[in-house]
Amino acid sequence: MPETPAPAASSAPTGRTTTGTGLGRIIVLVYGVLALAATGRSIMQIASYFERAPLAYSLSALAAVIYLVATVALAVGRRRLATSAIVIELVGVLAVGALSYVTPSLFPDKTVWSHFGAGYGYVPLVLPILGLWWVRRGSRTPH
Repeated sequence: MPETPAPAASSAPTGRTTTGTGLGRIIVLVYGVLALAATGRSIMQIASYFERAPLAYSLSALAAVIYLVATVALAVGRRRLATSAIVIELVGVLAVGALSYVTPSLFPDKTVWSHFGAGYGYVPLVLPILGLWWVRRGSRTPH
């Protein structure tokens, strides 16, 4: 009797969400765009007039790194790393957003997180909430 070959890996849904299609792909795309925008802006601000607002421009560079980490982690399915980066991002945008209103002299120019991301259409405020929801949604397994 011939041996039956092992079944091929199934491409059937596993109940986990992916960032390769649909909304997941859009979230990764938006994170990537913010990573590029924050990197470009922070490099320009640090190179051109760092002494004007060193805290604000350093936080902008930190935001760029966090967006980059979140983008890669989401794209490759590293959920714990993505969650950590997104939580840090949310805390950052809330803290910097509040600080920029309380002490506006520290933020003479717009940064990605100042005024809760107003210069970026408040996307920095909404994106971590959406990102955390997406990661949490994907970590649930069906019963």
